Amino acid sequence: MLPTRGYATKSPASALAPFSFERREPGPRDVLIEIAYCGICHSDIHQARDEWGGALFPMVPGHEIVGRVTRVGAQVKRFAVGDLAGVGCFVDSCRTCESCRAGEEQYCETHTAFTYNCTEMDNKTPTYGGYSSQIVVDERYAFTISPKLPLANVAPLLCAGITTYAPLRQFKVGPGQRIAVVGLGGLGHMGVKLAASMGAEVTVLSTSRSKEQDARRLGAQHFVATNEPGALDALANRFHGILDTVSAPHDLNAYLNLLRRDGALMLVGAPPQPIPVNAFSLILKRRLLAGSLIGGIRQTQEMLDYCAEKRITADVEVIPIQQVEAAYERTIKGDVRYRFVIDMKTL
Repeated sequence: MLPTRGYATKSPASALAPFSFERREPGPRDVLIEIAYCGICHSDIHQARDEWGGALFPMVPGHEIVGRVTRVGAQVKRFAVGDLAGVGCFVDSCRTCESCRAGEEQYCETHTAFTYNCTEMDNKTPTYGGYSSQIVVDERYAFTISPKLPLANVAPLLCAGITTYAPLRQFKVGPGQRIAVVGLGGLGHMGVKLAASMGAEVTVLSTSRSKEQDARRLGAQHFVATNEPGALDALANRFHGILDTVSAPHDLNAYLNLLRRDGALMLVGAPPQPIPVNAFSLILKRRLLAGSLIGGIRQTQEMLDYCAEKRITADVEVIPIQQVEAAYERTIKGDVRYRFVIDMKTL
């Protein structure tokens, strides 16, 4: 076993603190990755504080992981010692169900082994995430990382990047389409960059007028402050698609009514409570209300390669791990532009 250092929380009310644990020795198809950076996703906070229920403690959060390979198993073909590598939101799946065979492992019908707050495929061994010094993963579930991009800025692509890329590809966003992005946070700012890079005309819908300049810098052509009276009136039936990144309660019907016929509202945010939907908001224009969960291994690598080609990364604030609790509080307040990333050298 490999002694490993990390930061963990031991209960929903506990602060993250130094934590020692063991990783497995790399098997024939495993790679050992020394973690350089790990992004902070809002879902880390939800799970560390057990806001979604079912949390497993002690918990080492983190699923936006980048670093360098330090050991490879005898049968590994995709990586060599010294290569850059990444790990995203899950580290294994059954590999045989219909979803896994289709390259949609995140929807595994048997068991998706999420990177933390989950179990390995034996349904017993806990998984520990990227707020740690190293991680062992089957090479099939690791990603190659381009050296062309700053590594700290690449880390959030492993969640925020693929979470927004996948639905944009699913609904074939491209030139000639008008796309709105609801919310300009960790997810939203990636949605703007990606949709704009695909050739769409992008509008940001935000409650924060102060973010207008950033929205335009990131690639949006238009900005609407949704909390201003009548702000949405002129946008009825305008958009081919809306990417909704907001995790707080909000009125979906107001956004559904902004879609054209056959337009899609793509949900990637996860509000804690059910949100009512008026059937006529869908029926009258044959609109779609769809959800999307990250992406499979193949599509995540595709996204990383696309971002390397287009020179797209996340806007980040790099912090030492000792500031993680303060970063959590600032994330809840929306006081980050746009993703915290932990420098694991500070561990």
